[in-house]
Amino acid sequence: MITKTRIVATLGPASAAPQTISHLIEAGVRVFRLNFSHGELSAHQAMLAAVRNAAQKVPFAVSVMGDLCGPKIRLCPIQPDGGTIEPGQTVRILRQLDAGRPDCFATTLPELVDRVRLGQRVLLDDGAIVLQAESKTDDALLCRVLVGGPVRSRKGVNLPDTDLGIPAITPRDWQWADWAVQNQLDYLALSFVQQADEIVQLKQALQQKHSPIKVVAKIEKPRAVDNLEAIVRTADAILVARGDLGVEMPAAEVPLIQKRITLLGRRFGKPVIVATQVLQSMIENPSPTRAEVSDIANAVMDYADAIMLSGETAVGKYPVESAQVISQVCARTEEYLDAQKLPRPPIETDPDLHSLSVIARCVAQMLDEIPCALVLVATKTGTTARLLSKARIDVPIISFCPDERINQQMGLHYGVSGVVCPMMASLEEFTAYAQKAVLKHGWAKPGQQILLLPGRDLLPGRDSQAIVLHSLQQPTDAPVS
Repeated sequence: MITKTRIVATLGPASAAPQTISHLIEAGVRVFRLNFSHGELSAHQAMLAAVRNAAQKVPFAVSVMGDLCGPKIRLCPIQPDGGTIEPGQTVRILRQLDAGRPDCFATTLPELVDRVRLGQRVLLDDGAIVLQAESKTDDALLCRVLVGGPVRSRKGVNLPDTDLGIPAITPRDWQWADWAVQNQLDYLALSFVQQADEIVQLKQALQQKHSPIKVVAKIEKPRAVDNLEAIVRTADAILVARGDLGVEMPAAEVPLIQKRITLLGRRFGKPVIVATQVLQSMIENPSPTRAEVSDIANAVMDYADAIMLSGETAVGKYPVESAQVISQVCARTEEYLDAQKLPRPPIETDPDLHSLSVIARCVAQMLDEIPCALVLVATKTGTTARLLSKARIDVPIISFCPDERINQQMGLHYGVSGVVCPMMASLEEFTAYAQKAVLKHGWAKPGQQILLLPGRDLLPGRDSQAIVLHSLQQPTDAPVS
């Protein structure tokens, strides 16, 4: 347990080796992202196996998130790759073309020629190149270059002025979703979400397959921002995809949108991931810029639950060092926030969880007055641990649960570590088991106090909640499985 803020690391050629994955976990990574936009099925299968194997060697659970491609538009092959176009030049975008040139190419969306209207912009390579539609034929869109640059194969295409009317889930995404279900992933990120109904569609498909996978909504389109509250209410978690969001909208709006999303996540009890260009400079350099460090700290102060590394760990030269930097910055920022004793607003939950959310806030307030090293939760569903996470208590939370999948999903929640345990029959059994585990792994020391939330199932009568203050005793010789 290094920081309470979760670190999400994207796997790729730079981090696929089992030893590197183990080092990333040691550096604080608790969630690994498989980006289905890149790499073959066999590569993702091997990386997943390496994560699961590495996770067996640590006492806490590690999550895996699959990231669906969505209707991402990309350039078809360009020859010569990286050839430059200049401002004022005319570029032709064809409906279909196997191999194009920098000034004449096709995209993975043939209908682009029909959907883009005259005067609308076509952005290439995350907005580095800007084109404007001037005329069209049946099979081609003619554009004037406003901002030029090198045109490379497979780079992304953004259409900020065009409503394409394309579903967020493509046929290829459904194939990856089936793979995620078969391989028991913990989270699926849905790209280019525009409305809550798209999240509902994916959730219903997962439920029909009896899968407990949680759905992460990626906010990267202006229409998603327009429907933000409904999306946050519906999704299990939110990802602020600042890259595409900054291309589709004015860059000055992105920090404000990030703050709005993190506030909504806190209000509705949903974890929020801040992503894109977090440590962009560390793809090539061994240390971050001061601006990047400030960006990470501000994300933590905005109450982000997790921070995601993309190219930094997937293809960068310093994947482990990048995770270490985030861990160090988050730990220092969390220490500062814990000392501020900031107010904790209510969490808006389903009516049947209202009492539990109030208890979570009461625990946070207790810890302001009573020094404790940890909060230990006995849970079957993970709900209590999730609510404690959103209450932003000042100490780590250990969630003991017999369900391995629920434990793995805890990896995304601020301050929570999931630990698999046997079924408990009583408060006494849970207390004894939890104490042995805590002392064995060095999470606290004899003489320190911990707070126990045993849940109703372990209490006499099973119709009440309890908060138990417990002082750790010297360890016995009894083993912990």
